[in-house]
Amino acid sequence: MRKQMKIPVMHDDQHGTAIISGAALLNALELAKKKITEVKFVVSGAGAAAVSCTRMYTLLGAKKENIVMLDKAGPLNKSRTDLDPVQMEFATDRTIKNLAEAMVGADVFIGLSAGNLVSQEMIKSMAANPIVFALANPTPEIDYNLAVEARPDILMATGRSDHPNQVNNVLGFPYIFRGALDVRATEINETMKLAAVKALAELTKEPVPDIVNKAYGDDTISFGRDYFIPKPLDPRLITTLSPAIAKAAMESGVAKIQITDWEAYTLQLQQRLGIDHRLMSRVIARAKQNPKRVVFAEAEHYKILKAAQILVDEGIATPVLLGNKEKIQAIIKENGLSDLDKVEIIEPYLAREKRIEYGELLYQKRYRKGLEKEDGRKLMRDKNYFGAMMVETGEADALISGLTTDYATTIRPALQVIGVADGVNRVAGMYILISKKGTYFFSDTTVNVNPNAEELVEIIGLTADMVRFFDSEPRIALMSYSNFGSSKGETPDKMALVRKLAKKKYPDLKIEGEMQANIAVNKELQKENYPFSELAEEGANTLIFPGLASGNISYKLLQEVGNNEAIGPILMGMRKPVHVLQMGSSVREIVNMVAIAVVEAQKLAMKN
Repeated sequence: MRKQMKIPVMHDDQHGTAIISGAALLNALELAKKKITEVKFVVSGAGAAAVSCTRMYTLLGAKKENIVMLDKAGPLNKSRTDLDPVQMEFATDRTIKNLAEAMVGADVFIGLSAGNLVSQEMIKSMAANPIVFALANPTPEIDYNLAVEARPDILMATGRSDHPNQVNNVLGFPYIFRGALDVRATEINETMKLAAVKALAELTKEPVPDIVNKAYGDDTISFGRDYFIPKPLDPRLITTLSPAIAKAAMESGVAKIQITDWEAYTLQLQQRLGIDHRLMSRVIARAKQNPKRVVFAEAEHYKILKAAQILVDEGIATPVLLGNKEKIQAIIKENGLSDLDKVEIIEPYLAREKRIEYGELLYQKRYRKGLEKEDGRKLMRDKNYFGAMMVETGEADALISGLTTDYATTIRPALQVIGVADGVNRVAGMYILISKKGTYFFSDTTVNVNPNAEELVEIIGLTADMVRFFDSEPRIALMSYSNFGSSKGETPDKMALVRKLAKKKYPDLKIEGEMQANIAVNKELQKENYPFSELAEEGANTLIFPGLASGNISYKLLQEVGNNEAIGPILMGMRKPVHVLQMGSSVREIVNMVAIAVVEAQKLAMKN
């Protein structure tokens, strides 16, 4: 294909793995204080990926005479008659009988074969500071913990996300093609691949930005044995790899377009990435660090169960399913959701002892609000009440509901059982709208019909905290049909008062208004017409609406007409994580909401 076509061609599992593992190898060798020209390699696997990787290592300086490659039949030896010309490229003259013998004194092991082929004894027989890349998926050639136990001086990488140094092709593939396409390269050649290897290796040595530390819940990430390859969620990858590829394509004569302004190109790459695609991926990564128990009050619905399977598969959360067990299991079987076989299912109607216990707790909370003891027990037959009480008692960490019921019906049990956070008088709802222009936070869109000025100030506080939760700094615009007093009326007057009160309570927040929506998000219009605005330089990213009608209409209209992705509704101000889904939410939207709830639960646990 590469010979016949004048467009970039690259096989991700072959050349992608070669590039990523090549970068990891360079850094691991540096940490081990060894030279690639001198080290002895053992390569388990002789397929396309293994050959591509080994060719890359020779380009980086490895000597073929120092390489032993093995397939299922054993070492590739020149005396064998069953090898094809590609395999003969790495056949050895040495008389080595098996993998165990090859590993003795070896400096580097590269596994691109099958799980559990390597024993602790083999690892122990390797040279000092052994480099082991056990890249078979999902089961490595040797378990990470067993390898580290065998050799504390090991430098190890796997293909798994639950161990340090993940060799993940997503580190390279999209950014390599981005650079190639931006200069209209006719191919992806060896020069470009080597440029990618070296760029990745060098990026690892740079200080890790806070955004990466937060994503992985680790403030100690730095170049060393547990970090010699960048993390997949590092936003610097696009601005590191793509320019390196583009430059290499130009220098090697395969680029049809020449980039002259590299600063402008880097800015273009940053804008292309924005925070849009990183927003939920960072939250999901944080959730995976410490999954929490999330109870679903509507588990008899296929979308909920499909989302639950994704949560289990990706290690985001531990689902707890409420509903008719027989019905839930039937849906699981019918749709092949086998990973849910061991997920806990609770039938509130049959859980009599729990209903009595929970009912008594609800009675103690609400007997001065007209609730009878027997009514408390009856309410626990309702899955929303039951699920909320599971969260309240610590038997679950978060509650997700609302897929099939209206918002008010869903939120009422949570408010009565769990209640609002300390110092909060009312909850509010926020939506995140992700558009081509950027990411915007809309509040309040789900709860408060016509809040007064003081109530809106509290909503601003809740919203600002939630915007920061997503690693963004809030730039707040107060919505109206007036710009800074240009029109008089109840709404403009209210929003002008809101700014006055909010600036007094939150002096460090950027808050402007009252203002019209187009002025809020268009910084050029602001600079031209209202240069005094605090938002004139960057524009608003957080919009506070005067009432439920305007907020709700705005986000739904933008979602449908503008075809923008919406994340939410995010319920703010609850004492414990509760989120009410939009009716008809997609599976992806459910997973996103669960990830948010899990990270909220993590933060709450840290406070307590």
